[in-house]
Amino acid sequence: MKFRFLLWMLGRMMARASRDNPEFQAQLAGKDLIFQLSTLDGKVARHYIVKDQRVKAKGGAHEQAAFTIGFRDASFGFATMTAQNKQLAFMQGIQDKHIQIQGNPALVMWFQGLMRYVVPKKRKTAQKAG
Repeated sequence: MKFRFLLWMLGRMMARASRDNPEFQAQLAGKDLIFQLSTLDGKVARHYIVKDQRVKAKGGAHEQAAFTIGFRDASFGFATMTAQNKQLAFMQGIQDKHIQIQGNPALVMWFQGLMRYVVPKKRKTAQKAG
């Protein structure tokens, strides 16, 4: 359930960034594609439509996705996407065959680059008085 929620939130955050963030919009320029994130068994899947510098998310799989990132299962997908070092977790998952990529690997790299504009930056908390 956490993974399903994470994919839904990711769609909301990308849709918002595609409306409000000029840097994010620049990354979408010239892109007209569909990609998806799912579990390997297909029980959890969400696809994202990139068109006209906007992102829309829809539930379920899409047969003509430019690329698909498939995670071993929902708990592994959630753990990978929320890991402290996401890039390391992702690469380790691919090496261990717990993450499978279908489609254009260059677009997967593009997607990973998009995430820096979507994931909110953690603010440094002021020292607590105490």
